Amino acid sequence: MHALVDFAAIGIGPTTILMFGLMVILLLVGMPLALVTLLVALSFILLGYGPAAIPLITSRIYTFVENFVFVSVPMFVLMAAMLDRSGIARDLFDAMKLIGGRVRGSVAVQTIFVSVILAAMSGIIGGEIILLGLLALPQMLRLGYNRNLAIGVVCAGGSLGTMVPPSIVLIIYGLTANVSIGDLFTAAFVPGFMLAAFYVAYVLIRVYLNPTMAPPPTVEPMPLAQKARLLKGLILPILVVVFVLGSIYGGIASVTEASAVGVGGVLLSTIVRGEFSWRFLRESAMQTLSTVGMIVWIGIGATALVGVYNLMGGIRFVSSLMTGISDNPTIVVLVMMAILFVLGAFLDWVGIALLTMPIFVPIVKTLGLDPVWFGVLFCMNMQVSFLSPPFGPAAFYLKSVAPKDISLGDIFKSLAPFIALQVLAVGLLLTFPSIAHY
Repeated sequence: MHALVDFAAIGIGPTTILMFGLMVILLLVGMPLALVTLLVALSFILLGYGPAAIPLITSRIYTFVENFVFVSVPMFVLMAAMLDRSGIARDLFDAMKLIGGRVRGSVAVQTIFVSVILAAMSGIIGGEIILLGLLALPQMLRLGYNRNLAIGVVCAGGSLGTMVPPSIVLIIYGLTANVSIGDLFTAAFVPGFMLAAFYVAYVLIRVYLNPTMAPPPTVEPMPLAQKARLLKGLILPILVVVFVLGSIYGGIASVTEASAVGVGGVLLSTIVRGEFSWRFLRESAMQTLSTVGMIVWIGIGATALVGVYNLMGGIRFVSSLMTGISDNPTIVVLVMMAILFVLGAFLDWVGIALLTMPIFVPIVKTLGLDPVWFGVLFCMNMQVSFLSPPFGPAAFYLKSVAPKDISLGDIFKSLAPFIALQVLAVGLLLTFPSIAHY
């Protein structure tokens, strides 16, 4: 069987429009992204090159899935699944009372602190937002916090897993862009905590400018025994974070090895706490299988599609198009950020990374820019997409556990100030690249 369509005669511009137009149509009819990308890739390679070209695509897919670092993804997802089912997050939230209570808005601030620790333990956002939606949101509403502020803190704080190492977004970017994941983690450390600091500063400024947004601080005397009990809830999570990130930053373990250390640490914590059971392990494993299966299939489809597009000369076409926009690298990067922002409103971050980074990263290198810095910038952009309407996943995660009187419209309205803070962080990273130092 020979090629049925001469894409070279049609031209790469019209072919690009045809390819991505077909993708949009299939996505609009409800087909999953993984199947859409795989179907479009197979259709175009069979029509344009015949069955003999298929091994070119399968070799690309094999290169993607056989990377040893990819093992860390199911490990970190398993950590998150076990955290979902254990009481570690609840005890961690209660333990934050030891450092809260003395300032107005303390519960909102401790929610952000808990978010950072949970993000440093698991690296994904879905379970974290649901946990905080069940733990922190009802408590803030009961205490009389402004509803919009409470919703925003839970969604924005719960999304910090995108930026705070060991972020799975950074891992997927590193695999796609072929850059050191250890360098990415180091570079993302300051920007991640900078964003968390922005959230804390925003909460404190709002509640002190408008005291009705949060109840006055109440300091209740706490017996020593209760303090010791609360402290126990803080020790195990902190130890897991120290061992995981400390082993990576200290050069003791690779990211993959550190992920295994993290799983062992969380598993040991559940045993110490008396929460471990075979049912607990089985349910955590099944949730991990479901999540990682989705990531792998999106990866297979996106890798195949990019391979076909590259075969057609598409990556050279996009590269010349992007670099022709301006001689100023900052303008080119801003255009990339705009494209990623638009895609973030419709596609999953995994698909965005795997579809765009093989095209964008070579352009970034051609412009003489640092691909590690660009990876951190990409993750910060994905933070914005997690909160932005119409399909910001953070809002939908929270809606699944929020009180019935809180609508999706209420949630998106509450997220506007936090989206502005994320855009500010993107602007600072663009203006001062040294923030992402490694």
